Amino acid sequence: MNVQAAPLIEIRDAALSYGNGTVALESVNLSVGQHEFLGLVGPSGCGKSTLLRLIAGLMAPSAGRVSTVSDRSGDAPEIGFVFQEPTLMPWARVFDNVHLPLRLKGLPVAEARSRVEQALEMVGLADFRRAYPRELSGGMKMRVSIARALVTRPTLLLMDEPFAALDDMTRHRLNDDLLKLWSEQRWTVVFVTHSIYEAVYLSSRVAVMAASPGRIVADLHIDSPYPRDQEYRLSAAYGAHCRVVTSALAQAGTSDV
Repeated sequence: MNVQAAPLIEIRDAALSYGNGTVALESVNLSVGQHEFLGLVGPSGCGKSTLLRLIAGLMAPSAGRVSTVSDRSGDAPEIGFVFQEPTLMPWARVFDNVHLPLRLKGLPVAEARSRVEQALEMVGLADFRRAYPRELSGGMKMRVSIARALVTRPTLLLMDEPFAALDDMTRHRLNDDLLKLWSEQRWTVVFVTHSIYEAVYLSSRVAVMAASPGRIVADLHIDSPYPRDQEYRLSAAYGAHCRVVTSALAQAGTSDV
């Protein structure tokens, strides 16, 4: 898949400082193309999640500019956000958890129902629409969280370490499912992870951050073609890309492997 396209996200000289004088981000410059899959890695506390929230518009930079490009109608891109924890309503069934964003938007019931059913089908949970979160595994809960982000039909999908708490087998399966959906739906994805291996497997580019203050110190292209599978995980190309990202992290003064 050719993921080179006009930018959807533009970040120019962005900085974020808190009232106590802490500088969380400084001089961040980054462009993310339409339909691109960008992995964002770095040590704990370097500002990966903060940068994701700036892109989402949940926070404003202290200096510089963080913007998303409007479409031809002038509308800003629809943003879906998947957090580290599923944050599901424990008293509500799967269907109602996924329906929540559309209910808050006031979407008509018939249209909302169709969208929820489609989102659950996309993540493989159509048969669990009436289940409660307590009846689901960790991986299934995260699928519900992803469906809740997808139900708004986003242009831009922001994901903040969504698979960090899962076992490797479940994590690999969800990585594969995510790439399949990305290839079909053509979102732009910014994916925060502590895992070099996950970042390389998923991404067309990996941006490496350093801490104190948070800043981008490397922007690395992963030129392995899609689709990717278990054979790619065992390939020399995959190992080589992982070593390059590991080296960039080491040069940034991190040990985040």
